[in-house]
Amino acid sequence: MAEHRLHPENWVDHYADYLFNYAVARVSDAEIAKDLVQETFFAGLNSAKNYKGDAAERTWLIAILKRKVIDHYRKINSKKGKAEVRVSYSSDSDSEGDWLEEQVADPFSQDGDNVLENEELGFAIQECISKLPRKQAQVFQMKTIQGMSTEDICNELDINPSNLWVMIHRARTALMGCLNDNWF
Repeated sequence: MAEHRLHPENWVDHYADYLFNYAVARVSDAEIAKDLVQETFFAGLNSAKNYKGDAAERTWLIAILKRKVIDHYRKINSKKGKAEVRVSYSSDSDSEGDWLEEQVADPFSQDGDNVLENEELGFAIQECISKLPRKQAQVFQMKTIQGMSTEDICNELDINPSNLWVMIHRARTALMGCLNDNWF
């Protein structure tokens, strides 16, 4: 079995720009985005012993950053307390990015309620995905759940990037409607 190791000495050089762009697209504030990236690196160092190598290093860091973004919104939306943060979704914009993943509870949390919340939401998401047209569901899963690159998906399915993003947008719109009806 190969040893799965992180290389935190390379994180700033390899991932800082990507993580910053990801964060600033979600919080619309460069200073907050910088803080979230720093918190992500710190959390990554603190939980490095839990890294099993199931995901690429960048994917693992993005999962941590997603939780930091959610925590940021939880703090500024204190009236919602610890309730699930519902990222607003506008059909006029695709800037919310990976809104679906941001709905899922923290996979690194020790909070038992999140396990049940994750399980229930996972069933709701799978049910909603099963209602999508086959190719839309396939593209959505490849991009959003499996984290495949746009180029790899386009090559594998013989589609162009414009088609890919139209399918992703339509899938997100349909899934948000389905989740609003069946989950929220």
